[in-house]
Amino acid sequence: MSAPALLRIASRESRLAMVQSEWTAAQLKLLYPLAIIEIIGMTTRGDQILDQPLAQIGGKGLFIKELEVALEEGRADLAVHSMKDVPMTLPDGFSAIIVGLREDVQDAFVSNRFGSIDELPQGATVGTSSLRRESQLRHRRPDLKIEPLRGNVNTRLAKLDAGQYDAIILAAAGLKRLGFHDRIRSQLDRRDFLPAIAQGALGIEFRTDRADVAAWLAPFARADTTAIVSAERSLGRALTASCDVPLGGHATIAGGVLQLEGFVAMPDGSRMIRDTISGPVADAERLGTELAARLVAAGADGILASLSRHA
Repeated sequence: MSAPALLRIASRESRLAMVQSEWTAAQLKLLYPLAIIEIIGMTTRGDQILDQPLAQIGGKGLFIKELEVALEEGRADLAVHSMKDVPMTLPDGFSAIIVGLREDVQDAFVSNRFGSIDELPQGATVGTSSLRRESQLRHRRPDLKIEPLRGNVNTRLAKLDAGQYDAIILAAAGLKRLGFHDRIRSQLDRRDFLPAIAQGALGIEFRTDRADVAAWLAPFARADTTAIVSAERSLGRALTASCDVPLGGHATIAGGVLQLEGFVAMPDGSRMIRDTISGPVADAERLGTELAARLVAAGADGILASLSRHA
């Protein structure tokens, strides 16, 4: 198949999304130097509605719907996403590949006065709109006051600097990609705080019927990162993951063995089910499904049923 003459990338207009799209464009340009690479910035409903929890306004899909419409209508050829923002099941007619090395998966503790979760005084105010983060924070420090925090990275940092919070929790990957390494006071220990599924991983989405786009993107797929993300997303799908289910997952590969850890919790942190599984890398999706079954057998079904009743 001939090299592309033009590739149009649909991207959210947030600075982080644009940085990720610019990185993708640069990689494409290296492989296809004669191609014209365009980035089409778009504002999604997830970016527009900042005064309500994401779970109440439609979940993660609100960050990518407009981009998928652009793909559907032929206004763009591909869309770049942080994979943690992508629903566990893509809509019919869309495919995605995982690209590049995974960035830091951990959550970052950001504060102007304190160095870590343990240094926070009783009753300190911590900003996050992630139920996953909230459940683990409450489990670890039930005395803390957890307040909602929406907006892009710069907006969240500005709210911290304005004194609205004693600390905020953000993805280390986003901070590092934006050059805010110095804002990270410490990183949350994965023994207590499992990251979001696919946190730190980048994906490129395209229409399944675009065999040309699939062929052009094929050289960018990474087998190891793909296996890790596949295991985690398989876990999420099996647990009907969405923004209103506090759960996390983290997979690693060492010596040809994939290890996957996951948890499901009540939003208030009062109950948490956590387990680990390992097996061949080739069985990544199966391992995710099996770990989900283990969590359910250990009581996660009761948590999920309770959350469903209160949805």
